[in-house]
Amino acid sequence: MTAGRLPLVLAHAAAGLLAVGSLALTLWRGLDEPAVALAFGVLVGVGELSRWSGSDEREPAPLGAAGALSYALLGQNAGQPTHHGVPQVVTVVLAASLAGCVPHVARGRGSTADHLTRRLLTAGFAAVCFQPLYDQGRLHGRGGPAYALVVVALLVLTTLCDAVLAAVLAHARTRWPFGPLLRDELRARLGIGSAVCATGAVMALAVAVVGLWALPVFSLPLLLTQLSYRRYAAVRTTYRQTIASLARATEIAGYTPAGHARRVAALSRAVGRELGLTEPELTVLEYAALMHDIGQLSLVDPVPDGATASLPAEEQRRIALLGGAVVRQTGVDAEVAVVVERQADPYPEQPVNARIVRTVNAYEEMAREETGPGGPLSALERLRLAGARDYQPEVVESLARVLQRDGLTLPATG
Repeated sequence: MTAGRLPLVLAHAAAGLLAVGSLALTLWRGLDEPAVALAFGVLVGVGELSRWSGSDEREPAPLGAAGALSYALLGQNAGQPTHHGVPQVVTVVLAASLAGCVPHVARGRGSTADHLTRRLLTAGFAAVCFQPLYDQGRLHGRGGPAYALVVVALLVLTTLCDAVLAAVLAHARTRWPFGPLLRDELRARLGIGSAVCATGAVMALAVAVVGLWALPVFSLPLLLTQLSYRRYAAVRTTYRQTIASLARATEIAGYTPAGHARRVAALSRAVGRELGLTEPELTVLEYAALMHDIGQLSLVDPVPDGATASLPAEEQRRIALLGGAVVRQTGVDAEVAVVVERQADPYPEQPVNARIVRTVNAYEEMAREETGPGGPLSALERLRLAGARDYQPEVVESLARVLQRDGLTLPATG
């Protein structure tokens, strides 16, 4: 086992020990308030069933997350104190999450192990912070605003811990830099994460006053929010597919080899993530890499194999400017057009996205020219030799690290 996988193993082991210990204690003591446990279990299970399978969203089951957090922070039911405790919270969340994940596991969708690890550890953390304080009576004398403030503060703290845990798991699986991953996780919490926190707090406070009838009433807004996010994700996917179809025009016309744009886009995104680019910057980078050769459609005679890196600088700049003009006419984001236009400029004058596209495109063309198993290594060495003049050395070294992780091979065409 490598050192990079150690946090992943430790997180899974901690979640497993928490689940086994909580289940054993709950079976030994029995369920407190079975009706309350059943109601929250159904809520978490429904949330897991409505999970966004195959989605890139960082919280694929927002209703399940809100239900788990609200049960962990539940102190009263219709004015009567509850006594379910930390082990029962983890057990109910575990059982409901497993039941809701069964259809997704059967279809082979989603990373269930990491998802359950995060769900159990975050619910357990929230319960450990809240339940002992409530059982010891330290929250009984606090009024409405003070009690609500404690619940909200614990939710915020739990959300921060969940963001750190998600970044650790992603870093262990992908070996991408931890800092940018954590930054993206925290930024994502401002979207659907804030809705999850608000719903979890409101449900916990509402059940304390009016009882379990508050669960279906206050879960409806989050379901509608989830539906809106799902539609937005569908529109974003269609938008990306449209850009990919436009990028294939050069392949269909015979100007570039099949799959060249997709390979450059995949490798550029990996290099951009290695350099710490944010998610919006990575999206612009991917779109620009897909459309970086679209200016070749203006050429009367195609460049052999579409290898523009070997052309004179003025010819490269002319093709890049024509490509930027085409991108602007398609209605794609103006930032994408700027990257396409600037990819042939001297690298000290380029934005970082253009430097990445220029370097990765040259590597892909050089590796394609080289024959034999040493082609990728030879191409990388040629980039390093030309780095001080044509390519930014930091980008070249980031590309080398990405290729080293992938065994010095090109990304697949598909």
